[in-house]
Amino acid sequence: MTVLPIREMGDPVLREEARAVTSEELAGEEVQRLIDDMIETMRAADGAGLAAPQVGVPLRIAVIEVRAGNPRYPYKPPIPLTVIVNPELTMLDGATFATNEGCLSMPNVRGDLERFENVGVRYLDRDGEVHEETRRGLTAGTFQHEVDHLDGILFVDRMTDMSSLSTWEEFERHGKADFVARIEALVARVGS
Repeated sequence: MTVLPIREMGDPVLREEARAVTSEELAGEEVQRLIDDMIETMRAADGAGLAAPQVGVPLRIAVIEVRAGNPRYPYKPPIPLTVIVNPELTMLDGATFATNEGCLSMPNVRGDLERFENVGVRYLDRDGEVHEETRRGLTAGTFQHEVDHLDGILFVDRMTDMSSLSTWEEFERHGKADFVARIEALVARVGS
């Protein structure tokens, strides 16, 4: 496996709508190697997820995982390694929550935005098996963030108030305690 370079904001591939993966491509060695490399890249960067456009490949593939002890996201509930191919999201209701996100393609930048609290997710795994799941709370936000990448959307596009945009260090200093308290209340109320 290889750690791939992560494309950063300003790279045109991050603004493209990624194309669906065919079943033949998914079964092929090239896409399977890409998935392995994406997992390795996400883990090396301590990310919670990584979409194929972030490594320069405009395909509808993302990997998501939150392991215990992740230094970037110690407040996130664990998510086992999940490979999502050609994902479709359905908002289950109008409930939203305020969150603060960062992105591997926008190093050292964070900001506040709203995400849907409850989403249905339909996707293929790396073996081509169909999964239909409900994701809630912060985990729902993680899935929305990665699917946004597949649609050429960055989290800053979802922000309504740019005054919360900060560096990671300033977020840690001035905003993290309040944010973590809000997220812990959300997790207690809806789970993950």
